[in-house]
Formats: sequence, structure tokens, C-alpha cells
Amino acid sequence: MEYGFFGLLILVVDIFAIYQVLSSTASTMAKLIWTLVILALPVLGFLAWLLAGPRGGNSRV
Repeated sequence: MEYGFFGLLILVVDIFAIYQVLSSTASTMAKLIWTLVILALPVLGFLAWLLAGPRGGNSRV
């Protein structure tokens, strides 16, 4: 049961991260790259986005 909850939690935070990426003011290429990273590597992608993701107009990608 604990793995099901963990999987659901990862799904929710990934959806949140993708929503934040797509609603940011980053370039289209940055949005595409961040979305693909989050989808390909759900846990690591979310952590990378959390630490270095696009914040408003100041994108590091």
C-alpha cells in the first residue's frame, strides 16, 4: 500500500511541476525541455525543476 501512496504523491507533484512550467514565462524551448525531463524522470525531474526550474522570466535552460 505504501508504494501506491508514494506513486500517487509523485504523480501529483509532477502534474503540479508541469503546470508551473507551462504557465511560466520561460521560452517555449525551455518549457519543452523541462516538461520532457519531468515526464522522463518523474522523481529526479521534479527535484531538478524544484532546484533549477524556470522562475518567472529567469530561466536557466
